Amino acid sequence: MKFISWNVNGLRSVIGKGFYDFLDKEQPDFLSIQETKMQEEQFSGDYRGYYHYWSSAIKKGYSGTLILCKKAPISVTYGINGEYNDEGRVITLEYDTFYLVNVYSPNSQDELKRLTYRMEYEDKLREYLFSLSNIKHVILCGDLNVAHQEIDLKNPKTNTRNAGFTIEERTKFTALLEAGFIDTFRYLYPDTIKYSWWSYRFKAREKNAGWRIDYFVTSNSLKDKIHDSLIYNDVFGSDHCPVGLILDL
Repeated sequence: MKFISWNVNGLRSVIGKGFYDFLDKEQPDFLSIQETKMQEEQFSGDYRGYYHYWSSAIKKGYSGTLILCKKAPISVTYGINGEYNDEGRVITLEYDTFYLVNVYSPNSQDELKRLTYRMEYEDKLREYLFSLSNIKHVILCGDLNVAHQEIDLKNPKTNTRNAGFTIEERTKFTALLEAGFIDTFRYLYPDTIKYSWWSYRFKAREKNAGWRIDYFVTSNSLKDKIHDSLIYNDVFGSDHCPVGLILDL
């Protein structure tokens, strides 16, 4: 079963930059999208026969998540226990044996203006995922807006107090793993350097000066079913590239 996640940095924009070519080639069972930057009613594209579930921000042109899936879920939940719906950050699909949770974690912003908000979000997300994992397998994916270890970004020494690599954010990610979850890419490839996001400034992608902030994280109960965890570095169209997970389900 193939899962793909992609922060498209504007769905309308990426559709004109090879989005459908990628979707048609990969044919994922699930495609989780972050930063749609639009409302469902504004979308005039082709769903290619996929079921589709949107969570849009109240503020137009901002944030937003979407899941395309080949099989309809048992249930769909938005937000975290009723919170974070205003920015369209979380969608959960329930299936017979697992939950798929698509998230676009808030950025702590310049001068860490939103770090306190981010820390509260992290605690609530971890508690939510842990509660789900007591019922079924959990597959978390999305732009988590954190590079967990020094290997996960090009310039760790100069970014220790920048959003996405603060000790506070990294510690919350560690706490999630310690609660019974696996960073699937790092589990399979402990020493591999690959990034999923590059700034548009300073030719960062051309120089491969990036960050790995897009993830597939699963509950420990799926450890033996992880076939591969992928980073599609050769796919363009956004400042993020897609990431993928293949599970033997």
